[in-house]
Amino acid sequence: MADTVEQADIRGLDIDKAVKGFALTEYIFKNLVSQGTTSGDSIRWYKETAADLTATAPSVIANISPLSTFPTLEVSWTRNTSYVRKYAAEGFLSMEDMKSADIDVLARTLLRLTRAVVKQVDTRIYNVLTESQSPSDIGTAAATGTGWDDTTNGNPVLDIMAAKQNIAENDYDLASCIVAMNPKNHKDLLNYLITVKGSSIPSFSSEKVQTGIVMNLLGCRVVVSNNVVADSVYVGLPAKAATWKTFTGTTARVIEDPGLGSKVRVWEIGEAILTDPKACYLITDTDT
Repeated sequence: MADTVEQADIRGLDIDKAVKGFALTEYIFKNLVSQGTTSGDSIRWYKETAADLTATAPSVIANISPLSTFPTLEVSWTRNTSYVRKYAAEGFLSMEDMKSADIDVLARTLLRLTRAVVKQVDTRIYNVLTESQSPSDIGTAAATGTGWDDTTNGNPVLDIMAAKQNIAENDYDLASCIVAMNPKNHKDLLNYLITVKGSSIPSFSSEKVQTGIVMNLLGCRVVVSNNVVADSVYVGLPAKAATWKTFTGTTARVIEDPGLGSKVRVWEIGEAILTDPKACYLITDTDT
């Protein structure tokens, strides 16, 4: 039998569609990394050794004499296993609130629950990109001076260029470079460029609605997000460096409890994996 407009599963589809649409615009880092899927609760993946291949002495690659045996080079990989994580939140709305409240409590509850889940997913992705701000494989260095708000000795431009140099020296193309920072460091950066150095305002981007990108600087797209941990700035190629593996995409359901109200649930399951750590760099100590 065909569903009518008032039936619960039709409303559920509309609610789920609305939540997915909202989540898409709220994701910052998930929109920047590569996307994949997984059907199991564990993900086996391989990290390729980043260093260029070289011959073991006395063999050489260049200037081989005629009839000499070619040197044998071996590519190496490290096998890793990651496990998917579940992100979820729920709220309960009374029947009376849903019918008589001046605001659309269902829509607002869905929005806030979705934001809570999406924020945790994006936080996880940022933590994977930066090795939870305790770098071991990615490049890292402290900011010049005592930070980006040090108007005498600080130098955000030099810090960003040092990060780009490190990534380029690992043979990555910087054409899609991202610089991610929190609102305070964005303020400090603009203050340095305009007040300290007297530069004109960098070109601002029209991509903010979908990606969080607010401007372009030094050949990089600048992303501003509260998910960037204070006292640090990320520079890198997130689409090359990491992949988000989706087990279950952002999903919402409204479960009716007749006579009482409705329970609203939002969830997502997946995990981020860092396959190319040398495509990432973390500038630390950006605040005095």
